[in-house]
Amino acid sequence: MGYLSKIDISKAPKHIAIIMDGNGRWAKKQGHERLYGHNFGVESVRETLKAAKQLKVQYLTMYAFSTENWNRPKDEVDGLMDLLVRSIAAEVGELMENGVRLMTIGDTEGLPEACRNELMEAIQQTKDNSEITLVLALNYSSRWEITNALQKIVKSVKASELTEEEITIEKIEEFLTTRGIPDPELLIRTSGEHRISNFLLWQIAYTEFHFTEVLWPDFREEDLFKAVLDYQSRERRFGMVSEQLT
Repeated sequence: MGYLSKIDISKAPKHIAIIMDGNGRWAKKQGHERLYGHNFGVESVRETLKAAKQLKVQYLTMYAFSTENWNRPKDEVDGLMDLLVRSIAAEVGELMENGVRLMTIGDTEGLPEACRNELMEAIQQTKDNSEITLVLALNYSSRWEITNALQKIVKSVKASELTEEEITIEKIEEFLTTRGIPDPELLIRTSGEHRISNFLLWQIAYTEFHFTEVLWPDFREEDLFKAVLDYQSRERRFGMVSEQLT
């Protein structure tokens, strides 16, 4: 009996975020360069998206490329950008067929033009789909996002569009790149690492974490189901005590 049969789909998280880690180590185990692992990781994205749809997840956010990733070897970065362009172009038909809306968070202006154009075209084509939203975090880091939000808030205050008293938690969230997207209830990181790596620091204030030893290219439906089952075994109190939840 698989994990899916044990899950209460009515209580599955509406938003799952994933740090896709381990592509390079997986490739080295196969005797190949790191980019080989990134190529195989694309299939894991497909499998995970399919599994999330079965659970009626509304948002699936994937950490695809961080601002810090520009520091990697140039050949790997160039290969990743090329892979992104080819993958997005190849997947649009399947996204449309499966009712997937594509969104992005991050500094997309800093992406190569070909990658940005392909991304924007896919977002436009899928904008009316409503089965599930796939959010790609591209050229993203949480510190960049929060800094960017603060700069915009300061400009609004200087322009008398916003007063200091109006700067609330809700107002700050309107300036984040995740505006309109609910906070994730579950964050998964693969490959056995136990770091957040500058990902959604504001949004994960009350998120449950699930860490798995599975390297990203090996991540499949059952791995997502296992993570959700683990999530459902926990009591989410949001600062309250157990008795207040009954």
